[in-house]
Amino acid sequence: MTAHPLRVATVGAGPWARETHIAALRAHPRVEFAGVWTRRPEATADLDIPRFDSVEAMLDACDAVTFAVPPQAQAGLAVRAAGAGKHLILDKPIAGDVAEAEDLVAAITEAGVRSVVTFTRRFAPETRRFLDAVDAGTFSGGLGCWLSGALLGGRYSGSRWRADGGALLDVGPHVVDLMDRALGPVVDVVTADVDRDTDTWSATLAHESGARTAVQLSLRVPARPTVSQFRVHGPGGVVELTDRSTSSPDCFAVLIDEFVDAVETGTDHPCDADRGLHIQRILADVATAAGV
Repeated sequence: MTAHPLRVATVGAGPWARETHIAALRAHPRVEFAGVWTRRPEATADLDIPRFDSVEAMLDACDAVTFAVPPQAQAGLAVRAAGAGKHLILDKPIAGDVAEAEDLVAAITEAGVRSVVTFTRRFAPETRRFLDAVDAGTFSGGLGCWLSGALLGGRYSGSRWRADGGALLDVGPHVVDLMDRALGPVVDVVTADVDRDTDTWSATLAHESGARTAVQLSLRVPARPTVSQFRVHGPGGVVELTDRSTSSPDCFAVLIDEFVDAVETGTDHPCDADRGLHIQRILADVATAAGV
């Protein structure tokens, strides 16, 4: 057990950091929110919270770091934090490319710190009920679909990394992670294509179990609200998940609780950085198969 609440700092101050990371950390009884560091100091000018002038100052003041920054920025900072012995809550994808993700996982392993990746929907009770039902049956195929207008307007529409990577890098990790968990490890990308004008990605994934998943993604369709659908079918019947009623801060609160447990017990979480690397490799294979 830790001798004090886990002191956690956040890197980033955009909408996701403010609405989810910082809000959940400040409200959680098992952690002490240490403050925030941003690459642009002016980004925190309106926040009434502790702010660090340097990464060094942040690392000196915390036991763990959460990241809410683009993947290209996250990887190097996370390697640095792991080297300083800090536990990590990582955003997805965990790095800008597979090589960076491999370096990050190696640094985490060498440091012996704990990590969790924010596959946010995995921490929702409705998702866990879905997976419990899947685990109770036998299934041979599935569908993972996430259609959103996030890049058409709203608080994330100006995000450069989301615009560049599209739905594959933003919501693709959630979809691939959940279907990989439901039907077993993905071992091959059978087909993939993309219409970059509409950010419409389609792929067929082959699982080690022999099952196949059809994936459909977009952040440029006028879907209000977002269409999020996960389904498996086979001898066990049909099990479907369309419920996204649990808020992101509530999901993140569960993540924090399980992260603290992992730190206190010295055990790896199922959604750790190794899991993040596995999913990033699949996403890279989808991009390659789609000719990107």
